[in-house]
Amino acid sequence: MKQIQYQRVHHSGGGPPFGVGKTTLIRTLSEIPTLHTEEVMTQSSSRLDDTAGLPDKTTTTVAVDFGRLTVHDDLVLYMFGTPGQERFLPLWEDIARGALGALVMVDTRRLEDSFAVMDMVEEQGLPYAVAVNRFPDAPAHTDEVLRKHLDLAPRTPLVQCDARERRGGIEALIALAEHALSCLPPPQDPS
Repeated sequence: MKQIQYQRVHHSGGGPPFGVGKTTLIRTLSEIPTLHTEEVMTQSSSRLDDTAGLPDKTTTTVAVDFGRLTVHDDLVLYMFGTPGQERFLPLWEDIARGALGALVMVDTRRLEDSFAVMDMVEEQGLPYAVAVNRFPDAPAHTDEVLRKHLDLAPRTPLVQCDARERRGGIEALIALAEHALSCLPPPQDPS
């Protein structure tokens, strides 16, 4: 097993990690045709978007992905995926307002790319869970090793999944929902 050599450094800037499977996860889980704004990467974007470690990455989200999943008759989950490049940070901040939680996608080939988004989510005060998208060519690590190197709080859920498989994506959303519910303030006594 390859040793992880990253250390989390808190900083601002950056956006949700680029190329970690957000669009794929929303497509996999949505019960409706997804709204996705994925476009072929151009020469112009190649100067801005670091595709190191992403040899097959030819498209990128240029606005927002949207999907919907009905959990129960009276409970619907709306899923938004934002682009992972820093220039789209204002879009992410707008979508985060009013959100009940966030699912942070992580790629073990580029763990350090996830630090900025976890910092942003924490700064917004959003409960979050981490979904490690297991790419076929990515190094595999135990949850214990990942938690340590991502510097996750003991309460923060960590789920390893394949964004192309519905079951793992549902498990990640369940972990997020349970965590978000546990973070809600207790109900007020009406008397």
